[in-house]
Amino acid sequence: MAVGLTGLPELYPVAGISLGTAAAGIRYRGRDDLVLMEMAPGGTAAAVFTRNAFCAAPVSVAREHLELFSPRFLLINAGNANAGTGKQGLADARQSCKSLAEAGGCRPAEVLPFSTGVIGEPLPLARLQAGIPAVLADRAGDAAAWERAARAIMTTDTVPKGASRRFEQAGRTVTVTGIAKGSGMIHPDMATMLAYVATDAAVERDLLADCLKRAVERSFNRISVDGDTSTNDACVLLASGAAGLPAIDNEGDPALALFQEALDGVCLELAQAIIRDGEGATKFITVRVEDGATPEECAAVAFTIAHSPLVKTACFASDPNWGRILAAVGRAGLEALDIARVTIHLDDVSIVMNGGRHPDYREEMGAAVMKLPEFTIRVNLGRGNHTTEVWTTDLSYDYVKINAEYRS
Repeated sequence: MAVGLTGLPELYPVAGISLGTAAAGIRYRGRDDLVLMEMAPGGTAAAVFTRNAFCAAPVSVAREHLELFSPRFLLINAGNANAGTGKQGLADARQSCKSLAEAGGCRPAEVLPFSTGVIGEPLPLARLQAGIPAVLADRAGDAAAWERAARAIMTTDTVPKGASRRFEQAGRTVTVTGIAKGSGMIHPDMATMLAYVATDAAVERDLLADCLKRAVERSFNRISVDGDTSTNDACVLLASGAAGLPAIDNEGDPALALFQEALDGVCLELAQAIIRDGEGATKFITVRVEDGATPEECAAVAFTIAHSPLVKTACFASDPNWGRILAAVGRAGLEALDIARVTIHLDDVSIVMNGGRHPDYREEMGAAVMKLPEFTIRVNLGRGNHTTEVWTTDLSYDYVKINAEYRS
């Protein structure tokens, strides 16, 4: 069960954006697994994609198309990643765009394709094409359409994930709403998941891309379930401009800060929801590294802790085996680390100081913290003024079971 997640929050509709879903039978039976997102003409778009060298065919095609035009449609299928499929996979991704373009009345390059699911299996193109009329017919712009889409993109997720924010600009309400999927193969680079965020603000294209990069760096690039970077990651931001306000087109625009804050909030909520729903997760763990010399070394320490199977299994067992945390800090690759200046806390419980165990620390104190469903591992490096937070999960029996049985 997802840690601290009980269902979708209220999702606000976004003017100029409609969504449709259909059960195409890509892999699953009896549930929607095909999603269409449509943006009204005149909007702008930005995206961040996986850096995995074996990126999926739809990632390659989406990158190409985004360079040419602002998208009219996003087409997303769950259950098949269309990754590791060679030239045929690329041909199938392009054909899916062509089929939707013919049915939806646009150019193929105005369609961005996305896939998630099992790697290395051919995309069942005929089933996807057969589902296109249904997703077009299902288009709607209300909150229920967003909720259906959030469920349709799920694979091993146990709950749908969404978030919304609103702010006032020139006396009008501007909305930012997003949905995401992701539960395993979660590690930033960019971030292993699919996320789709939309706003009715008007934002100049290059500025929109900058806003998305900043938001991703603060959210999706700060999460890890298992240290595996997927082949299919993508985060797309659509700005329809349908709120009817002047475009945000420069860094000095006072509306930019309001938009960035709302976008950051949506992305952070989605990113943390992915961790809360991590495969087999029973704990939501914040790793906070303080007083580092650079942000990069703070991140290096934080992710070394977050990726450690020994730390993660200790968290699952609620075993305050702090030596595992200490060892992770020590092998993070920091030059000239003075261990006598390092302190380690579990929430407010001081475990390590002056290079060794805190004199007042007792194991039952650490165990009490680690039994909580949410807690913080806090490391102070004592060598600067930079701080980084990442979010991770424990490593449970169920994680192994889920991934051992994923293709069965």
